[in-house]
Amino acid sequence: MNTPRKDIHNSNVPKLCRSCEVRHNGMCGALNGNELVDFAKFTRVVAVAAGDVLLQEQGPIKSYANVMRGVLKLTKTMADGRQQIVGLQFAPDFVGRLHQDESPVRVEACSDVEVCSITRNALRHMLEENPALETKLLHQALREVDQGREWMLALGRKTAREKVASFLMMMVRQIDPFAESNAVTAFDLPLTRAEIGDFLGLTIGTVSRELTRLRKARVIQISSHRHIDILDLEALRQCVG
Repeated sequence: MNTPRKDIHNSNVPKLCRSCEVRHNGMCGALNGNELVDFAKFTRVVAVAAGDVLLQEQGPIKSYANVMRGVLKLTKTMADGRQQIVGLQFAPDFVGRLHQDESPVRVEACSDVEVCSITRNALRHMLEENPALETKLLHQALREVDQGREWMLALGRKTAREKVASFLMMMVRQIDPFAESNAVTAFDLPLTRAEIGDFLGLTIGTVSRELTRLRKARVIQISSHRHIDILDLEALRQCVG
């Protein structure tokens, strides 16, 4: 469902933008108040249900977006039809590939998601007018490259327990990047155990066993199959390796 932006006005910052929790960390963080008013005229908030697809692999890119809430999964399809999860996106990640006509990955919501969407032509115009915006998007792209390298390390060198712990720590960082060592953090897993295994290069049985071991060690608590409470964040960090 598309929700048109009706909050545009001549004050310093549009009302909805002031309440956006990811604005300063996303691409809009490069814009001042007046620029944000102009930018907001071309954007809309889009609610995406879990399971809906934002971009198809090799499909046309007609718009871009910043994730405001929820989790997206990026997948690639092999020649024989098998799919591999190659990444996850959280707020305030940028959805789409600049200067490219087709998406190299399939982008699907693995939870209910809200994105702030802007048309391709509108963003291109904004980039021409605002070099700082392009720099901000470049920094976001480089951050994704760094995250990809971290996961290459995890997949290539870490044990099964370290992989599962690394995945849980990634969830913690996205929920509360300033969590202290004695904090209790709770979240719902955005992926099934089979999908976590796909993402980490593990079997579903191995994922379940490692989660059970962390539960028995009182590092985490599991309820309703997908709900996780982190009971000992420092112990989880130590499990990452």
